[in-house]
Amino acid sequence: MKTCSVSLKTLLVASTAVCALTLGLGGAASFSPFMLSSAQAQESGHSGGKGGSGGSGGHEDGGEEGGHEGGSEKGKGGTGEAGGHRGNIEDKVFDEDEGPSDEAKGPHYGGGKDVQGKPAGAGSKKGDLFGDMVVILRDENGVPVLTPEGYVQPLDAEGNPLPLNEEGEVINPDAMIEVELGRSNVARSPSKVLEGQLDEVIAAINAADSVTLDESGRIVTTTDGEEATVDSPIANLALYKTILNTGTIEGVDASKLPAELANLADGVKTDADLLSAIGFLAGATDKEGALSVDEIVYLNSILGIEGTITGADGRSYIDYSNFTYDRSSTYDGVTVTVLVETSPGVFEMQTVNVMDAVFGGADASGEDVTGYTQAADDARSVLLFVHDNSAPE
Repeated sequence: MKTCSVSLKTLLVASTAVCALTLGLGGAASFSPFMLSSAQAQESGHSGGKGGSGGSGGHEDGGEEGGHEGGSEKGKGGTGEAGGHRGNIEDKVFDEDEGPSDEAKGPHYGGGKDVQGKPAGAGSKKGDLFGDMVVILRDENGVPVLTPEGYVQPLDAEGNPLPLNEEGEVINPDAMIEVELGRSNVARSPSKVLEGQLDEVIAAINAADSVTLDESGRIVTTTDGEEATVDSPIANLALYKTILNTGTIEGVDASKLPAELANLADGVKTDADLLSAIGFLAGATDKEGALSVDEIVYLNSILGIEGTITGADGRSYIDYSNFTYDRSSTYDGVTVTVLVETSPGVFEMQTVNVMDAVFGGADASGEDVTGYTQAADDARSVLLFVHDNSAPE
């Protein structure tokens, strides 16, 4: 089996984060018999800094505040994909109103059998449907796994499938786990909002003397000796969407980028782009609250990110099957300089090891969409730690 390795350590070599996040390429993916659910997450070993930021400090133009349910570990469940059925809860979240259909069946949150691809009861405004995102049974790429009747399968807090009635509705809807996007809610902004923020990033890169990444993978420009981090959640979301859809940030002067970041302006989609997107995702989400598989997959759909997998629901999904992540390898030797309390009320700037200071020395690893979620959430944890322990400006 032919494989090669792409390393985030290469991407971050110009910054303080020297990471080694690998993505196996070129080989056949091994099928995993289990299914995923962020509701069955385990603790991912984050340590907070001092005080916490309340999910707001450092980000600009943030959207709705909110925590995240679950984490990035895998859950178990049955299969049962049924061809021909539109059993996707995301239909209720993303489709525009085309009027009711007498043939449409299904619960209020979507997932009914609908020959026209339109869920029953969908509203006329996408924003009205935002609260209908819940944790559901997914496979190793985050694709919804449908019941034999063609309905999505919501899960409870322990990752157990919730009983459905004949119409595909959850018998005990209070047991469903809502998925919150928090600051990533800005993904629902008009496309011109994201485009405007992307234009500002492009202008900053093209005007910079140098471009690097910070310890969480966000872009940092240096102009006339002044460093500026791309901190806006909207800007990072725009970068995330652009790099995953096109593999390049059109308009960026490639000569401004070091070799390690050449993928950002190479004009093609490569596996390095999937790695770059991790830092952009970390910069777009809430600093506090663990990322979940469901959150990332819903976000991808809202942003209209095109993948190479078509689910039984007819939607497009990213193929994460060759992605692998190991925390200890990624953050081996990575340090950050932060404020440390050396005695009560006395703080000094010290350089600390990320693995120890952020993760308490605890390792974590994963593959496919679960590993990707863990990698993004670890980057978020590093961002939170540095933010909470930085010297006041």
